[in-house]
Parts: sequence; C-alpha cells; structure tokens
Amino acid sequence: MKKILPFILLFFALSSKLTAQTKIQFINTNGDPPATISKYIYSHFAEHLGSGIYGGFYVGDTSRISNTNGVRNDIIAALKIMKIPSLRWPGGCFADTYHWKDGIGEKTGRPAIVNRWWGGSLEDNSFGTHDFLNLCELLDADPYMAGNIGSGTVQELADWVQYVSTDTKNPMSDLRRKNGREKPWKVRFWGVGNEAWGCGGNMTPEYYVNEYRKYATFMTDWTNSDKLFRVASGANVDDYHWTETLMKGIPKNMVEGVALHHYSFVEWSKKGSATNFTEQQYFKTMKTAWRMEELVTKHSAIMDKYDPGKKIALVVDEWGGWYDVEKGTNPGFLYQQNTIRDAMIAGVTLNIFNNHSDRVRMANLAQCINVLQAVILTNKEKMILTPTYHVMEMYNVHQDALRIPVSIQSEEYTLGTEKLPAVSASVSKDKTGVVHISLTNISAKNAQPVTIDLGDGKYRSVTGRILSSAKLQDHNSFTEPDKIKPNVFKGAALKNNQLNLSLPATSIVVLTLN
Repeated sequence: MKKILPFILLFFALSSKLTAQTKIQFINTNGDPPATISKYIYSHFAEHLGSGIYGGFYVGDTSRISNTNGVRNDIIAALKIMKIPSLRWPGGCFADTYHWKDGIGEKTGRPAIVNRWWGGSLEDNSFGTHDFLNLCELLDADPYMAGNIGSGTVQELADWVQYVSTDTKNPMSDLRRKNGREKPWKVRFWGVGNEAWGCGGNMTPEYYVNEYRKYATFMTDWTNSDKLFRVASGANVDDYHWTETLMKGIPKNMVEGVALHHYSFVEWSKKGSATNFTEQQYFKTMKTAWRMEELVTKHSAIMDKYDPGKKIALVVDEWGGWYDVEKGTNPGFLYQQNTIRDAMIAGVTLNIFNNHSDRVRMANLAQCINVLQAVILTNKEKMILTPTYHVMEMYNVHQDALRIPVSIQSEEYTLGTEKLPAVSASVSKDKTGVVHISLTNISAKNAQPVTIDLGDGKYRSVTGRILSSAKLQDHNSFTEPDKIKPNVFKGAALKNNQLNLSLPATSIVVLTLN
C-alpha cells in the first residue's frame, strides 16, 4: 500500500490539472439597463513625436507615395477598416508647447520651432489644424484636440475653439474662411492641457483645478456648452488625490471627462527591448497591464462619490506598452517594434475597459503610427500592420454594442511565486442581436480550457477568429509583414447553451454567436 499511495496521489494531482479550467458565466442583470461600450474606447493618439506625423501620416502632397493632401492613402484605408472612432492631437507633451496659429495659412510662411520634448528636432508646422481636421474627415473619425495651457493663454485656446467650431460672423471664423475652409469642423472633444502634473506645467492638483476652471469658462460662449466635451488633465497612474481634487473642485457643468494615463513596461527605468525579452520580462509587463483593472476601479470609485449618476467619463487617453527604442533610432522618437506581447496588452486592457464601460467612455492607445505601441509602422513607401492593429480590428465588434456582464473564474498564469489571471474576457450584443465574446490568454506556455455558460440566451451557431504566434517575440516586419495575422478559429463547441473551447497560449480569440 505504501508503494501504491504515491501513484494514487500523483494520479489525482494530474487529473485535477487536466480538469482545471476557466469558467465564464453570463450574468442576468434583472432588467437593469445594460451599459453601452462606447466606440470611443477604441480611439487613438497622434503626437508630433518622431515619425508619428511626418513620415507616418503625412508625407506631403508632392510625395510619390499615394496620398490625399499629403496624407498616405494606405494608412487612411487601414484605419478605416480598423474603424478608428477618434484621434487625439497634437500631444501629449507637445501640446503644451504648441501654438496653433503657427500651423495655419500658407505653409511657406509658417514659423518653425524646436520640439524640445522629443529629440530636439525641428518642427516646421507644415502639418497643422486644417491638415489634422481634414485627416479626421477622411478617416470618418472625431477629432480630439489637446489645448495648450502650459505655455499658452486663455485667449489662444478660446480663439482655437472659435476657429474650428463656429459659423457665426467673428474674427476667428473669418480667419478660417480666409485660409480656405468655409464651414467649421465642429470639434467636440477638447483636452484642457495634458499631464499638468508633469510636462504640462508641474502643477499641483489644487492649482490645476483653478486653471482648468478658468480655461473651461472661456472655451464656450455658453450657447454651445452642451456641444463641447472637455477633458480635464487627470491622474498619473495611482495618484488618487489628483482625481479626488478634480472631482471636488470642478463644477459638474464644467467638465465632461477626467483623464488617466498608465503604461505597461518591465521597469520604468529599465524598460528593455521590444523584441528581445525573457518570459520573466514578459510577465512583469503583463503585471503592469493587468494593473489597469485596479486603477480604473479605484479612480471610478472616487468619481462615484461626487458623480453617482456617472455623467463624467473616465478618459484613459494614454495607454500601451513602453520599451527601449529600436537600435540605431533617435531615443527621443520612441520608435519600437510590436510583438505578440503587445497584442496581449491590448487584449487584456480592452477587456478591462469594456467591462467598466459605465465609467470608461473613451481611451486612446499611444500611439497610432511609428511611436510606442503603434498599430502601423512605416518605412518610406512600405507599411505594415502590427499585432496590436489586428487586436483593435478584431475587437471593433464591441463598438457601441451593449455590454453583457460576465463573471470570470480564471485559471492562473504562474511564474515562480507570482500569479496573474490567465484569461480575460468581455462580451457584448450588437444592434442586430449578434453576441461577441473576446478572450485573451496571456499564459506563455499553457493552453486554457474554457467553459462559457451562456445564461438565458438561445444560440444556433458559433464562429471565431484567432490571433496567435509560436513565440512571444514574434512580430511583423517589412520583410515578413504577415507573420502575425488573424485566422479562422474552429475550436469552439456549442451544446446545451454552453460553449467549450481551448485557448492556445498567448492568444486572442473573438467569437460570434448567432
């Protein structure tokens, strides 16, 4: 018996490992109105930084690369397929050094400045207000403009709002017409400064509240105040005092959104390579990505104290992975490659935002092209779509759909003594009644068996798409542009109103239920 006992114990240990699985259950809301997953959660960010604008979006109208008024046509087409809902511009840190009147009128007469924040490069202002807003029209995307309250003035920002949004007879609309645009663009989203706690002025939250109130007052003539969505410069990661001070100090009729910034990385002072990293570095990065759940929950709880009706949005207008720049590139240009690790960051983060869509109603991935966790990389006439692009495209089925709440009992991704939830998920029902389930398995080694209880819904069929790759370090390059791309997923079985599937290691799966 003594000899047999170890084998029995081993058998039960192995059996329990084989039967362990992630369980997901649709939650009945008992008639409570479901939250909408705002399409603006899938927004993006384009700063005057490195080759994000120049050499990214903008090549000039004399370029041999196919373009519309200087903006690359292949990028326009790709972003429209991805369904980009909004684009934030001109920064970032650059916003609080940007003077918008330098970027209007004849391009040959525009003054140049040094981009002191990002590499000390010369900014010639050839891409300005008209170029950006016309780009947004080409993309069918709403512009989100960040106002300069660091080195700018109240009058300057008030004039910018009038220039782009008013149709009445006034000096700013006359100036716009003189510069070739008859009708206004009607810009709704405005950031009142950026990172006021840092590059936007190193302000205290108490000081910023008063600055915000001043600027927000003069941005509107009060006849169009309901048409503006003003976003206060919010907290850096876990600065909960900042959020509390803003919610306490800004009248509710003067603010529509409060920002939050959080990046995923190995260590802030030692970020490591974007492509040459260990599983331990991967785990650390995913730990900071998962921290978004804690941050959104705690900042939302503070906002709930002062705004129980949830009228003010939490706007996570900078998020994504941040690593060392690629070798041989300017350190100030923040150009980095994009691997399956970045797809995992995107999958986990978007699931978090979707599940908190009652409060999170806009988020902006940093950044769109050639900077940080970009969805597109360019090299002269060449363009590639990154794994992050494919996640954003796969997940766009959630845009403006009704969130279906779920409970998740996830198996764990373990490395050494540390553990993280291996599986994250979010679910929604679109306007046609079709249900979409997005699933991310961050485990670097193990597939995850998943059972999904579909509640009271009646479904006839399931189809799916998957994004995955053999190695964590795999990425698309200009020589292998399609190494990582979505494929058909046939591994989900629907029976008795239950779904069973196995999620491969480091994979994203989006299921469609009819």
